[in-house]
Amino acid sequence: MNRIDGYAQGIFEIARAEGSLESVENELFQFSQLFQGNEQLRERLTDQSLPVEKRQAIVEDLLGQRVHPLTVSLISFLVGSGRARDVPTIVDRLVERAAAERQHEVAEVRSAIPLDDEQRRRLTEALQRATGKQVELKVIVDPSVLGGLVARVGDTIIDGTVRHRLEQLQDSLRGSTR
Repeated sequence: MNRIDGYAQGIFEIARAEGSLESVENELFQFSQLFQGNEQLRERLTDQSLPVEKRQAIVEDLLGQRVHPLTVSLISFLVGSGRARDVPTIVDRLVERAAAERQHEVAEVRSAIPLDDEQRRRLTEALQRATGKQVELKVIVDPSVLGGLVARVGDTIIDGTVRHRLEQLQDSLRGSTR
């Protein structure tokens, strides 16, 4: 087991033992998305010239009372251990481990806008029908999508974005002019 998997497994076991696996998993996923999308945060939390206590204080200030205390502690631990750069990979492995424990696969969905509960429910059902697998939805709001959705379940990618549809239309128009 490599170091990343070891951290993911340890976090999984701690959150499960505390009875807060689902909420901590979701909060870690959201933090991971924030971390990946915010260059300034990434630079501050990975800056080895800043004392560990200062980097951990940034985590505390950012998350404080807004998330489960265990989530704050786990992120603070990773930052303090010099593993801030690995947070997205560790969280991805944690999410996969948690989904596998529930005998589900992770469906990572990118959307230009947040999805409401009804949209999430319908999308989950559609992805389960399309893939034949039980899925857990993890939605990433990604303005570069422009419109529609792109979903990844394991090795399967379903691209229903406006951009993809326009490319398909353009390809078919090229084919008809030959």
